[in-house]
This record gives sequence, structure tokens and C-alpha cells, in this order.
Amino acid sequence: MSVTDPELIIDDCEAGIFRVNREVMTSPAVLAAERTRIFDKFWLYLGHESEIDKPGDYKRRMRSGRPLIFLRNTDGTVDVFYDTCPHRGATLCRSEEGNAKRFTCFYHAWTFDTHGKLISLPDEGGYGPGFDRDERSLRRPPQLDSYRGFYFVSFNPDVESLHQYLAGATEFIDLVVDQAEEGMTILKGTNRYATKANWKLLVENSIDGYHGLPVHQTYFAYVKSLGGGISTPNLVGRGPQQLGNGHQVLEGEAPYGRPIARWDNLFGPDAQEEIAAIRARLVNRFGEERAARMADNFRNLCIFPNLIVNDITAITVRYFEPVAPDLLHTDGWALVPKEEHGARLARRIDSYLTFIGPGGFATPDDVEALESCQKGYAAQPGVQWNDISRGMTREPTVLDELQIRGWWRAWDAAMAGRPLPTPIGTPESPNAETSSIPEPVRS
Repeated sequence: MSVTDPELIIDDCEAGIFRVNREVMTSPAVLAAERTRIFDKFWLYLGHESEIDKPGDYKRRMRSGRPLIFLRNTDGTVDVFYDTCPHRGATLCRSEEGNAKRFTCFYHAWTFDTHGKLISLPDEGGYGPGFDRDERSLRRPPQLDSYRGFYFVSFNPDVESLHQYLAGATEFIDLVVDQAEEGMTILKGTNRYATKANWKLLVENSIDGYHGLPVHQTYFAYVKSLGGGISTPNLVGRGPQQLGNGHQVLEGEAPYGRPIARWDNLFGPDAQEEIAAIRARLVNRFGEERAARMADNFRNLCIFPNLIVNDITAITVRYFEPVAPDLLHTDGWALVPKEEHGARLARRIDSYLTFIGPGGFATPDDVEALESCQKGYAAQPGVQWNDISRGMTREPTVLDELQIRGWWRAWDAAMAGRPLPTPIGTPESPNAETSSIPEPVRS
């Protein structure tokens, strides 16, 4: 079976059947094709501007298997370089993060400034007349761009503009960012972990409302014991939505743990007055309808192929990459409004750590579920297909799988070299007519 075999995906809208061949979760050939047809072709999340707040700040990042330096130059601009010395290839960064006016290779002491220029090297006179410092300076990936503080990189020099690529996802990034009055910032620290499962399983899990109640029942019981949550969450609401170019979102009324929701008693009576004031400011700035979406709704946003922005119990930014067909590495960060401090910030951090932090209720549950699935794939070829058909013949709810099917249709198109599907909203057919991409809403 080749990676372009149509039998990797069964997509029968008339019969209401959508299935994915489990070989895509286990095959080294599929992973190799994904690296060239997806990770090397589209925009990949690099980091948030607040992570490199001061001139000279840098972070070491791995994207599509390539080592990168994400940094703020001494003139304040944001830049990215391949983390490899042009001399003999050693990586320049000896730590995951820091602040530097220059980067010196530990191997032979070639030194570069924050603009990537080679500024010194031992015994430069030993090189001939054809030696060119500029030619031996650091190299950049072809494309770097940002939206609302989120920076993306692409290894494809011909990639479409980032704003075009984000399409309808900009609306949901705005719903997150505009909650802050002074802008958003990433808290110090990274939740980094490995999962013995295929990377696409974490994509599915991150935008899957169906697993929540059975897998995370301990968390819901905990929230209920503290008097939090609502007893009858709206399971339809806005529901799952396709945002164009493979981006998906699951949006609905949050039944738990929202630090700014007017109806949640989880944080006690002392927090209610402050929560009410926050909502009032949101209503004043954006109107009741949009303020309610910000405060009372959750949203699980997936930006194709592998960025997740979860605005659930707190705001989580999560990026992950495959290491092998059955191994992925994940980095997660907490995103918070800059103006939050004291008890208000503590509430948000506690919500983040309690649900999706490294020792929280959700993350260990999800890791166990994904690793269990991966073990089950050893039953091939006896059991060959995953079923993702739920809700295919009805108006979708937050418990249905429209958004997962939408992501797989984008995956299938990318792997086959076709344009990414562009339906906006909730049309089920991969060839449905598209509505216009909304313009970003700014504060």
C-alpha cells in the first residue's frame, strides 16, 4: 500500500462512513512522506513573541526535525536561524534558552552576532582569498511571519502568506488574544513530554469532544465536588467548525473550570466580584455576544497540521512533532493576560495545572489513551480501520467528529499533493461551497 493509495481513507458522505486505515499510524513510509509533504510545505508554529521579550533573548526549537534559534535581535526585531555552525555543523546553542549578544560555536570558536553575521573566527588569515564571511554567516529558513504575537516558520519558499493560510482560524486567535487588556504572555516553563503514539492521535484527541466524559470523569467529579461547573452544558452551541486549510475548532458552552465565566462557582465567592468586573469590561469593549463567547465558551483550536490552542480551563498552547511512527514529543505552555497577577493569576495557573498540566487530571489520562490505541494497532491486518463517522448524517454537536474528519481530509489532500480543502463553517462534504473567510476582529 502506497502513501497515496485512496484506500488509506474511506470518505462516503452519502452512507455516513468515514474510516482511516491504521497503517497511517504505524508506517515509516507514511511518516517520511508526511515530513516532505506536510511539515516541509506548510506553516509551523515557532513560538510566541513574549518568550523572547528582551533584545538578545533566544529559544532553541526543533521544527520538522530541524534545529532552530528563535530570537530577538539586539535591535528588537524577531528572527530565526538554523542552529548549525556553517563551519563544520555543530549546534550553536548549548542551552534551551538564554540571552546573548553573540553566539560562539564551542567546537572551533566561530562567532556570530544576533543578526547571524560571522563576526570573528580564529586565524582568519589561514583562509584563502575566496573565503567570504557573509557567505559563511548563519542561514535563515525561507519564511517567518506572525499573527497577534504567534510566530510561524515555513521551509517552503513558495508558501502562501500566513494570513491567507490561517484563514478562519484568525477569528479564534482573536477571541483568545482579545481577552487581555495589555496583551498575552507565555508563562515561564515548558510542559515537555513524550508519548509512545503516533502524532496524529494527539491531533484527534485535542479536538475530540467525544472522549471527554468517559476519559476525564475523575476531573468532572472533582469539579462537581467543589461546586463548580454547570449541570446542563449546551452540547450543540456553535459546535465543531471547519476554518479552511485544514484548521478546525470545537466550540461550546464550557461546563467546568473557566476562570472568567460568570456562572462557575469553582473559584469561590471571593472571586465572583472580580470575575463579574472582567466580564463587564469585555462586554463594554466587544458587546454582549462576543464577550459571552470569550468568557463562557471553551474552544479547542487546531491549526493544521500540529498547533493546538486550547481555551478550556485555561489557555494552553501546545505544539508537537513526530519522532517515529509510534513516538511524539510535545511542548505545552500556559498563555495568560499580562495584566493578571496575585490571586487572579494564581486561579488561572491552578486551573491550567489541575486539568492539563504535567500532573493534572487530563494529560496523564490522554497519554494513556493514545498509547493504548497505538498498542492496539499491532492487531493489523486483522483489524485495519479506525472509524470516525459519528455525527456524519446530522447537525454536528460538540460530541461529534466533523472537525476530526475535516483535519483528515486536509491530511489526505496534502499527502496526495492536492490543495487543502477550504470549507468554512460546518459543511460535511469535502467539496462543499465555501463561505468567505472572516476578517480578523481587533481590539
